Formats: sequence, C-alpha cells, structure tokens
Amino acid sequence: MIKTLAALAALGLASSAVAQPREIRAEGPEGDLVGTLLPTAPDKPVVLIIPGSGPTDRDGNNPLGVSAASYRLLAETLAARGIGSIRIDKRGMFGSQAAVPNPNDVTIGAYAQDVHAWIAAARAQADADCLWLLGHSEGGLVALAAAQQSDGVCGVLLVASVGRKAGAILREQLRANPANAPILPDALAAIDALEAGERVSVEGMHPALQGLFNPAVQGFLIDMMAQDPAALARSLNVPALIVAGGRDLQTPPTDGEALAEAQPDAELVVVEDMNHVLKRVEATGRAANLATYRDAALPIHPDLVEAVAEFVGRKAD
Repeated sequence: MIKTLAALAALGLASSAVAQPREIRAEGPEGDLVGTLLPTAPDKPVVLIIPGSGPTDRDGNNPLGVSAASYRLLAETLAARGIGSIRIDKRGMFGSQAAVPNPNDVTIGAYAQDVHAWIAAARAQADADCLWLLGHSEGGLVALAAAQQSDGVCGVLLVASVGRKAGAILREQLRANPANAPILPDALAAIDALEAGERVSVEGMHPALQGLFNPAVQGFLIDMMAQDPAALARSLNVPALIVAGGRDLQTPPTDGEALAEAQPDAELVVVEDMNHVLKRVEATGRAANLATYRDAALPIHPDLVEAVAEFVGRKAD
C-alpha cells in the first residue's frame, strides 16, 4: 500500500521527556556487542537502528567523510515522540571491537544473528518484548534477513534501504558519475567476478577501486551480492514500512518501489526532498546534497520521523 505524507493520519504519539541515553550490551561471538539505549516509558515501542555500509558507527558517522550524526539525531527525535531506541556498533567496530577479531570476516547472515542477540538484550535490559528493526541503507538488507526469523521482531522499517541486488546498485552508482569513465571497465569486470563468487586481483587498478574492492572485504562483497532484498521482502510476515528519499544519491526511490512491489502489504512513503543521510535538501545539485553528509547541525527530516512514529504507533496498538 503506497501512501503520501499528506494522506497519513494525524495520529502521532504523545510527547514525553527524553530520558538519558545509557550503554547497553549484547552477547557477540567472542565478546560484547555495544550500543546506546535511549529509553522511554516501559510500555512504549523500541526501535533497533541498524547501520548502513562500511565503518559506520552507532551515531551514523564514519571516518570516510560522514559526520551528519543521523542515527543519534533520529534516536533523539523518536524519543521525543515516545519511541525508545537502541543504536549499535557493528561487530568488530568501535565499541563492539571485542565481538570479533576481524570486522571484515562477516556476512549478512552474521549481522542478522547479531540483531537477534540485540533482541535478547532488549528483553533483558530494556523491558521490550520485541524490537522494531530500522535498517538504513545496507542495514535494511540486514533487517530483512533478520526478520526471516520473526520471533521478537515487531516489524521492519526500511529507510533509504537497498531494494535490488548490490551489484546492480553498484554499477548504477559508478555509471552515474561521469568522472568514473576511465575506471569503469575495471570496476564492471570486478563486479561481474564477485557476483560469480570469484575474488579479483586489485593489482594495477586505480587506487579508488583498490579501496572499493579491497581483498580484505571481498568475502563480504561476494556474500552481499548474492542477497536479494526483494526476495527477502516477499517472504516477510511482519508489518513493514518503507521510506525512500527523492534526493537520495545512493538508494533512490526506485529501490523502495522494488521492495514495495515485492511485498504489497508494506507501506511505502516517499519523502521528496530527503537525501541518503536523512536530511532535507533544498537544492538539487550534488554538491549541496553531499554537504549535508558533514552537517550534524541539520535536523533529521521531520517527515521521516512522522512516518515512522505514525506507523509504529498505529501497528503497536
């Protein structure tokens, strides 16, 4: 079912004082997974914010040039609407470094196992019988994989989420930038090989491609490229909300539409002026869009918060 924000019921949730965040831990493979719990009242919904790709921390920042603090701001804004949250560091990264010795030795299935560890932790430490899985970007794929085992899953909230296989998205992103023309043949050949389950040599590749296809992460890339988000969405048996941004440079609304087509019971909301880091973008230029990736002072797009709060409030009743 597709909805515009104008058609959403003005249901909302009662505002409440925002509680203080505190550390929360879950059992990892070899050590603790660590996150931040921002609680509300004991009987209110709790959202697990699952990070996107790469070394993205629990606040939504990464050392590759993203400092928008999108997850922290989203958690704080949802708390003001009476929705608690747990935002997490991935296994092997940041606060969760002890969970595994090598953060690159991972699969989507392993991240999904960690989601269920967080569900167990929320039951024990946050008085939550189930969690809403809010997956951002690649995190949406993790949420879909985790929700295949629906015990403890209230529903899924797919925000700027991938809706097609990773290889198709990566080809599209590389072709979208004219500056990539000289390196495109090597990049496309590497994607073809990884999709076939074959590792590739990066010797002689452009430095940018050597980073993209770093041998240390090729195992993960092979696994991720084998995942089909639409097929996972098709088999969901929990409530699902899909929110796409009209100015998203990485996962455009067509990804959200693909997920909604696969799962007709899901609700799709397109926020026309929201970008990939969940901020409002007034101008249409690429430079203005990318500038928001480094601006933690910009608030989360209010229409995203409204869509999530309305959906969770309605489905939790």
